[in-house]
Amino acid sequence: MTEYFQVGVIASTHGLKGEVNVFPTTQDPERFLDLEKVILDTGREGKKELTIERVRFNKKFVIVKFKEFNDINEVERFRHRELIVRREDAIPLEEGEYYLADLEGMKVVDEDGKELGIVKQVIQTGANDVYEMERSDAGDGADTVMIPGIRECVKNIDIDNKVMTIHVMDGLFD
Repeated sequence: MTEYFQVGVIASTHGLKGEVNVFPTTQDPERFLDLEKVILDTGREGKKELTIERVRFNKKFVIVKFKEFNDINEVERFRHRELIVRREDAIPLEEGEYYLADLEGMKVVDEDGKELGIVKQVIQTGANDVYEMERSDAGDGADTVMIPGIRECVKNIDIDNKVMTIHVMDGLFD
């Protein structure tokens, strides 16, 4: 299972005192108000835990001030870097819910248990999610299939065993 979840990406600096504009990638940007710490993926320097000092909102951005930085020059180099949280700090799930990141790498089977492939990525389209599956039998032509995340197609998602059961709809593998 995924250990970390992305909650935002530093888009730019904000002012001169070390604040940053964060583009939120979480479903609920207001969750930044409840976060005490986030992890900055610095790239070459690895992961660095940061303490959130202040949060405010401006249009599509969350403006964040970290205790560790007090000057624009200290945060300038972190443009386009991800802010992540540990799984235990992620938004708690309700019964029957799951994190989309946990679907990646999941085995896909049909209703008879025949293995069809592996979920490579989840694409959020707005109407419904789409699961890009790499086929097990890639010799038949196309090596990926787009599975619509709708009840008529996806019959069960077993997070614990990492198995998605689907109904193979007409035209899905054409």
